[in-house]
Amino acid sequence: MGSTDKQIAPPQGRVEAWYKVTGSGKYAAEYNIPELAHAVFVTSTIPAGRIKQLHLDDARQVGGVIDIISHLHRPEVSVMLDDKAFKESKFTFKLFHTDEVYFKGQPIAMVIAETPEEAAYAASLVTADYSESAFNTDFENAWSKTTLKTGKDRGNPDASPANAIVVDEVYQIPAEVHHPMEMHATIAQWTSDNKLRLWDKTQGVNMVQKTMSTLMGIPKENIEVTAEFMGGGFGSGLRVWANTLAATLGSKQTGRPVKLVLTRPQMFSLSGYRPQSRQRVKLTADASGKLTGLIHQSWTGTSVYEDFGEDVTRISRLIYGAENLRTESGDVKLNLSTPTYMRAPGECSGAFGLESAMDELSYKLKLDPVTLRMANISDQKHPDNGKPWSTHHLKDALNKGAQMIGWNDRNATPAQQTDGLWQVGYGMAVGMWNAGRSKASAAAVLHPDGSVTIQTAMTDIGTGTGTGMFNMAEATLGVPKDKLHIELGSSKLPPAPNQGGSTGLSSLSGAVIDACNSLQQKLAQLAAGTNKAYQTADPKQIRLGKTEISIAGKEGVSYRSLFAAANGEPIYAEVTSAPGTEKETWAFATSAAHFCKVRVHRHTGKVVVDRYVCVADGGRVVNEKAAANQVIGSVAGGIGMALMEERQVDHRLGSLVGDDLASYHFAVNADVPIVEVAFVGEPDTRLNPAGLKGLGEIGIIGAAPAITNAIYNATGKRHRDLPLTPDKTV
Repeated sequence: MGSTDKQIAPPQGRVEAWYKVTGSGKYAAEYNIPELAHAVFVTSTIPAGRIKQLHLDDARQVGGVIDIISHLHRPEVSVMLDDKAFKESKFTFKLFHTDEVYFKGQPIAMVIAETPEEAAYAASLVTADYSESAFNTDFENAWSKTTLKTGKDRGNPDASPANAIVVDEVYQIPAEVHHPMEMHATIAQWTSDNKLRLWDKTQGVNMVQKTMSTLMGIPKENIEVTAEFMGGGFGSGLRVWANTLAATLGSKQTGRPVKLVLTRPQMFSLSGYRPQSRQRVKLTADASGKLTGLIHQSWTGTSVYEDFGEDVTRISRLIYGAENLRTESGDVKLNLSTPTYMRAPGECSGAFGLESAMDELSYKLKLDPVTLRMANISDQKHPDNGKPWSTHHLKDALNKGAQMIGWNDRNATPAQQTDGLWQVGYGMAVGMWNAGRSKASAAAVLHPDGSVTIQTAMTDIGTGTGTGMFNMAEATLGVPKDKLHIELGSSKLPPAPNQGGSTGLSSLSGAVIDACNSLQQKLAQLAAGTNKAYQTADPKQIRLGKTEISIAGKEGVSYRSLFAAANGEPIYAEVTSAPGTEKETWAFATSAAHFCKVRVHRHTGKVVVDRYVCVADGGRVVNEKAAANQVIGSVAGGIGMALMEERQVDHRLGSLVGDDLASYHFAVNADVPIVEVAFVGEPDTRLNPAGLKGLGEIGIIGAAPAITNAIYNATGKRHRDLPLTPDKTV
């Protein structure tokens, strides 16, 4: 990765590992830019109202302060002066362009100083007078006043057949925060009046380029965005947040490069979160376990200034073939910041409601939970649109997972298995996610020294995208590992979509393979000038060695002669790959089966996840270790969701409580067992040439309900509100 690749030994494992473990890989806040200034946000101390006056004199007296930006003093963003244009910009709120306060912690000013310490101290001296307004941060006091949007019915979901078995329950999940290791940060530098450089923590450099082009009114080609390394995102980097625009305005105002790094408490409110949700799930089944009806309703939190509608009910339209179905959803407006995509947005939350209800139904029917799902999974066609599945191996995953964990040996009766003071139980759930692919570009470049560089603008957010590119290029070109290098994470490289939604490598794989094939084609044409055998050769059979290209049964052609024909210039092949019409005919999805064994302490309520098995259908797996790591990380997120994660709010003050990593608990190594991961491994070449499907989401979709279902099997107590902290399970 990057320009220094050729100075080190060939990668063993992940291509970016050497840079990360040695600290030589630079993250957004780590670039050394001459004359860099530092910025710190001043945030509101009320949850709703207007700013009457800002008191800045004390802050201005601090040595090193360069400027203070606010709604009274800033470069103008014309888009923010036009409500329609602002909405179309898809930016979050009118940063420094309004005196209105929407939530506590909203940036109302920004101090720029010579050092971060001077900026932080000066920011602490800024105060404001407000005209306060009524506010509400309490989801419980607001959801019942929210009108549900009409969903799409299938059949007659209100019908109640005689002798039907019914589950009709409510399931609740609090807001959860991403909390990657790296805080969101931006360095902005205007290199001329209409040219901007950004080093930004983002999951999509081209997305930042496009959004900032709209906001600043300059061509996107005039904006260069770099995000080569990223310390975790989980969806928080899928949009442009206040730090990016604020640093840009700061640089415009001062004429210097400006760095802005969010604090950990600011990460709770300025980089999104999984919204709080309330779900009602009603399942109707006949005595055999066949689902005859499914109603799924959801209410999810959003801000008062922006509608972020998370489709929690979508998963109910994806897995099971209930003939009668209704899904409805509503957005609950609160004086909190806007939520955003968090790993497996919608489906992860929805799976908790749906799969918990399925478990409850299985016990009412006295039917094995695996058997119940096998009887209802729609594995031939998409239950909503009727299109045949391109590939669908969820039942295979269920069978394999059940075998791996010894499902048939468990005690199916709750609260029967013990080990001293520990109650032992087994649970399971399934998850699905629509498999996708977007337009993406990549380039393959052969250099005169025989090395090859594969390039794309996509950022590897830690998912192993760079290593996947490496593996595909090596397999396609046959190039020696020490001659193959990866460059990504820069808008100067061939454009690519965001790294998110389990579509990164699925989108990029076609472009990488096609770029390699295009390079082979160019090499065949150049080689044909000195060796006529290459005129009729299949270019895809060309292999790149250390000093020459070769093809089976044909004489090799040296790089020296190839570059003589190419005037000594690198041989460059760039290709754009995009989906075709396959989605008009086929439906695509990834899926996973989750199984776990838990222990619940009879006296303390402590829950230990003792074993965890996840079997995933993610198409062809191009890097099994990285793929398994994706699933393990997702499962860890599911453990946190089930047992500990909860963003808390003091509704009297509209304040976030415990907004630090000491108070916000999530799963760490000690909470996660050795996760046993397996893959079905069947390729889906209709989705992309490599036959792979995304894996990032399905490791968490179904994880939380598998754990809570296991807790029920262990204790006989059914829990429907997350997280299941020890006070609830004792």
